Order: sequence, then C-alpha cells, then structure tokens
Amino acid sequence: AEVFPEEVLSELSTELRENYEDDLESRSDWKDSYIKGLDLLGIKYEERTQPFDGATGVTHPLIAESVTQFQAQAYKELLPAKGPVSTNVIGRKDPEREAQATRVKDFMNYQITEVMEEYDPDTDQMLFYLPLAGSTFKKVYFDITKNRAVAKFVPAEDLVVPYEASDLNTTTRVTHVLRMDENETRKMQVAGVYRDIELSSSEESENKVKEKIDELEGASKNYSEEVYTILEIHTNLDLEGFEDLDANNEITGIKLPYIVTLDHGSGEILAIRRNFDEGDPLKRKRQFFVHYKFLPGLGFYGFGLIHTIGGL
Repeated sequence: AEVFPEEVLSELSTELRENYEDDLESRSDWKDSYIKGLDLLGIKYEERTQPFDGATGVTHPLIAESVTQFQAQAYKELLPAKGPVSTNVIGRKDPEREAQATRVKDFMNYQITEVMEEYDPDTDQMLFYLPLAGSTFKKVYFDITKNRAVAKFVPAEDLVVPYEASDLNTTTRVTHVLRMDENETRKMQVAGVYRDIELSSSEESENKVKEKIDELEGASKNYSEEVYTILEIHTNLDLEGFEDLDANNEITGIKLPYIVTLDHGSGEILAIRRNFDEGDPLKRKRQFFVHYKFLPGLGFYGFGLIHTIGGL
C-alpha cells in the first residue's frame, strides 16, 4: 500500500467497499431471520397489550435449554482435561516416531491451553453461538502485536461472503469486519502492520445483530468511545507492477490472492499483503478461517436451532 499512488488506492478502496456492501445486502434475509430468532431465547420479557392490557409476554426457553446442552457436551469433547490435541502416526511405527508424536502432542496442548490464552474462552463462547446461528468461525493466525499464534472466535455476522459462495476455499472474497478502538489501531500502525496515516473518526455502520444482542444483554454503547470499523478483505487482485507471470515472463492476467485492510469510515487503505507463500509456484491462497456448522444447510451458512425449531 505504501508503493501505490493515492489515486490507485482510492479507486481500489471504492471498488472493494462497493463489493462489501453488495455482499452484505445479499444476506439481509439471513440476518433478519437470525435477529428474530434471538428473541426466542426467552431472555427478555415483553409487555403486551394483546390479548389484553398487562398481558405478560413469556417465551418458553426451549431453544436456550437446547443451546446450553449442546454447548456443555461439545465443550467436553473439544476441550478435555488432557488437552484438545491428539496425534496419530501414519505408516510405519517405531519408538522414535511415537516419541516425536508425543512431543508434538504435548507441545501443541501447551500452546493451546497455556500460551493461546483466548482459545478456551473463545471456544466456549463459539459453542454457544453455533447452535443458534448455525455457522460460526475461528480465525487462526500469528499476531505480530502479541508475538504468538491466535485462534479468535468470529461470529457469523462479522464474516461476509458473496452471494454465490459455497465454501471458504473457493469463494472469491471473504470480508472480516473488525471493530478496533483508537489504541488498538495505533498499535498496529506502530508495529508496521498498518500504514501510519491519519484516520477520521466515523459512526459505525448500522449493525442490527449487535443492537439486538445489546438489547438482550441490557447494554448500550458509550458514544465517547472512538471505534473504527476495519474491513479485512481476502480477495483476488491483478495489481499493476505485481502481475502474475508465466515461464516466459509474460503477464497472464490471472488475479492473485491478497489481503486488503481498509477503514470503512474514511475509505483509507491501511495495508495490502499477498496471501500466498512467496515460493509457491501455484500461488495458492492461505486460509485463515475455519468454518463450523451446526447443520450443513442449503448454502454457505449452516442451519441452527433458530431455523429448525424457531418456527414452532
């Protein structure tokens, strides 16, 4: 992003933001049904005037009970006391290979249970969202500011894909919506992850799912907090000066995997990074996201209890 002139960055930002808005609009029905379904948890009482004044609106907590049962059982399976990682030697077994497998298992369990401090609580929270929404995500990556691997829970409303997407590996675009305060953003700029540029404060775009969750929790936003909506877009681009070349050094016109990070409010592009290994001749996209589904569903998103028994 530091190489390109401002007019090129501006044009790219406009195109990517338009694509994001189109992707967001294409799943509006999914979002509406999810928001309606959150009321069926039975957490919040409502006052009604029908069938008479003073009638009490009570929702049977059937979905909440089912969600809690699934969460408890899945958590026990995925995070047992001995640690979540197990190893298996494929092929010929000997003492050296089995000892190596044990070392790998012990080290991975140490990483996940001790070093990656968000892994346990994020998995616990993810397993509550999963049976509700039908789809949840984990983002697994190396965080430069923490200097360690991270496996962060990403709710379905914060990961946006195009209408025609069928899975994460083949989709042309994945947008991760990040909400970062001023200090977090500054840390990323100082670490060299983002361009060191001025960002104009802007109102967060309407997020009906977050508003509904806040309503159920009884929370409200403090408008003194300055929060940036950062779009991290994993997409394919044909960038001038970085084109794909064949064996004869001729430009092929093939788009290559990149990650473009931009501030949604100001439109400023913070970073453009290649999303494939430098030595990979096939230039295959690196995958940061893991998709968990409660039930497979008919399209990209899975079905949850909201979809299957919400109508009852």
